[in-house]
Amino acid sequence: MRKTITIILALALLLGSLFFAKYLIDNKNKPKPQFDKVVKTVFTKIVKNSTVPIIISANGNLTAKNKIELYSEVQGILVVTSKEFKPGTSFYKGETIIKINSDEFYANLQAQKSNLYNALTAIMPDIRLDFPNEYLKWQNYLQLFDINKPVEKLPETSSEKEKFFISGRGIVTSFYNVKNLEVKLNKYNLKAPFSGIITETTVNPGTLIRSGQKLGEFIDPTVFEASISIKSEFKELLQIGKKVVINNLEKTKSWEGKVIRINGKVDASTQTIKAFIEVLAKDLKEGQYVEVELQAKSEENAFQVARNLLVENSKVYIVKDSILDLITIKPIFENENSVIVKGLEDGTLLLSKPVPGSHSGMLVKVITENLEQ
Repeated sequence: MRKTITIILALALLLGSLFFAKYLIDNKNKPKPQFDKVVKTVFTKIVKNSTVPIIISANGNLTAKNKIELYSEVQGILVVTSKEFKPGTSFYKGETIIKINSDEFYANLQAQKSNLYNALTAIMPDIRLDFPNEYLKWQNYLQLFDINKPVEKLPETSSEKEKFFISGRGIVTSFYNVKNLEVKLNKYNLKAPFSGIITETTVNPGTLIRSGQKLGEFIDPTVFEASISIKSEFKELLQIGKKVVINNLEKTKSWEGKVIRINGKVDASTQTIKAFIEVLAKDLKEGQYVEVELQAKSEENAFQVARNLLVENSKVYIVKDSILDLITIKPIFENENSVIVKGLEDGTLLLSKPVPGSHSGMLVKVITENLEQ
């Protein structure tokens, strides 16, 4: 039995060896699998050097050049006027913006005018006796005295004796008390110093206004200023009166502005100089964020490339015979999105878009874009 099992195992081992040998022979000449080599498609543009203007860009917020904060110098109840005292309400120059009830104060003013009139009436007999030559001018002043109109200036005195007489009777003191009240009465009606618009209010009609209380804000919405910071190395480009271009953030609209003031101090932390740009436009708003473009010099025989194409800040990829090559260039000036460079030859195929995983010697398929520089 044992002998039979041994013979069967030997035969099975022999057959297995034969089949394995046949498998090896059949697969000996089988071709190895081939994989297609992936060739990336790249976008390029043809380099054409030219004179490129250097534009310095800076951002800033607009503020109204003519802007005042409204404060009350008197106390009283805010009165309703022909226009609402609300943000967005516009007023012409000289138009009443705010009116505070002044009935009590006005009555006091009239009482002081009456006291002045009575004091003048009381001294007229003495003037007739002591200063007969001056009587006529004081009589004319008294006849023209109107308690419902602003008090006119007192007649000029002709001598020291007359001056001392008038002053000693309290006429001068009474006169200036009245003039002081007249000036204060005008503060109950706040008039627009220029044509503009209300941008902020803190009170409503019927509110008790206290002296020194802030009431709101009033601006001229046609003239604005933008404060920008320029690197100190470009300070020679800043000149009062220099024209600049102002763009909105979307760059869909542009306006012309000019430099009106330049700070004489360099910021020690940022090494920048502040310049103030004025722009006249009805379609701008206070607080709007804008970009200011200041033209510097022009660089000859240069080319402008996208900032994201730079490798190690001084190299770019070009294509030679469908193979990428990394070359060194000389950056001249850079802004937020682009860089002006030198060192590229005319006709060079420059990558116009970054290629992930790119390296020198990489085989690529070229698509040339027709881009105007």
